[in-house]
Amino acid sequence: MKQLLTVILFLSWLSSSGQDKTNYVHYNKLIEVKGTAYVIATIEHWGKMMSANSQSLLFIDTRNGQTKQVYFPKDAFVQSIDQVRIDSLGINTVLVAANTVNLDANKSIDWNDPKQIILLSPDGQEKIQVTEDKYFVRTWTVNSITGTLVITGHYDSNNNGKYDKTDKNEILVYDLKTRKLINRI
Repeated sequence: MKQLLTVILFLSWLSSSGQDKTNYVHYNKLIEVKGTAYVIATIEHWGKMMSANSQSLLFIDTRNGQTKQVYFPKDAFVQSIDQVRIDSLGINTVLVAANTVNLDANKSIDWNDPKQIILLSPDGQEKIQVTEDKYFVRTWTVNSITGTLVITGHYDSNNNGKYDKTDKNEILVYDLKTRKLINRI
């Protein structure tokens, strides 16, 4: 019994120490946040199967080197990062389009899961998810005169994880200054 316990402990130690050698962190992209002292670095955490396990964003204050990391769920992936800056309206925000919800409850977040729109403050301290988890974003644009974000997409009304006749198409109009939903069309 004592020998069996020793073998089990040795094998668990060997498997846990071997996993550290195959986990990698990649800093892939640097994005200047215009009008601020911040730069955003995209971070991918790669596992032993050489696939991205998770992504996060690192906000770097270039004045003093301090950082703020914004995390997304495991298996989430960021599709785009855009700065929305409208000086005349006092708007400066970072708009992120990302798949962060495993709506169909399969093994992981994939292209069949909904894309969300997330707003981040220029320093990464504030994070607001604009669209609901069940809302599949198709396209979006920002009106620079009114400071509104207009988003097209649909709700998965019958919870089957795919687009079909019973799903409700909707356009969302969101005010970037007040950070409130104005209307659903």
